[in-house]
Amino acid sequence: MNDNQLLRYSRHILLPQIEYDGQEKLIQSHALIVGAGGLGSPVAMYLAASGVGTLTICDFDAVDLTNLQRQVIHTTQSVGINKAVSAQQAIFELNPEVTVQAVQTKSTEAEMATLVAQADVVVDCSDNFATRYALNRLCFQHKTPLVSGAAIRFEGQISVFDFRNETTPCYHCLYPDVGSDQEMRCADNGVFAPLVGMIGTAQAAEVLKLILNVGETLQGRLLLLDALTAEWRTIKLARDPKCTVCS
Repeated sequence: MNDNQLLRYSRHILLPQIEYDGQEKLIQSHALIVGAGGLGSPVAMYLAASGVGTLTICDFDAVDLTNLQRQVIHTTQSVGINKAVSAQQAIFELNPEVTVQAVQTKSTEAEMATLVAQADVVVDCSDNFATRYALNRLCFQHKTPLVSGAAIRFEGQISVFDFRNETTPCYHCLYPDVGSDQEMRCADNGVFAPLVGMIGTAQAAEVLKLILNVGETLQGRLLLLDALTAEWRTIKLARDPKCTVCS
């Protein structure tokens, strides 16, 4: 680390669980963020601020005025710009030490497999089951930790699937693919603005813990938030012996 980095990350370095070596590990790490919307915004900003050295951000959508109520990485001047590019520009202003790769087109599963293979951890900030199932399959195949989050209306959830551990359940164990095409989308159901920040920030924390190998992650647990009552609940997850992905 250079002198500027030592100053920038000094509050991390003071933590005995991180110190110099841990911060150096963050700087050398690579996170893949799929989705630069409500969840992806705080994930990308906190990982960049924390010093994760390389971020690949995937989003083929453009910033819309309706996004700005919750997708805080984008500004009014970003409307009409691709979200991955907009996030890249915002992160450069936040922390120019971080390398950001913006993927602006919808990736095939083969292209996404290459991106997963290059990353140390994958963060699922998408809004559809097809992407979630595909990321789950690819992360399982490449033994790459997956941090999954979702938020709708006033309810959010987050879990970690650390496929470096052979006993971990996968996303398909939690939500088996039964072929339903019904999606819960913000455009149809609405979403409480701070909710995505709360879930996305928790996702960023799980990513950092995975990279640093500190504390206890949400592997084997599903964390649920009801923002109306300010209640967090934890449900234990077990591997499904009949899962078509991981068993």
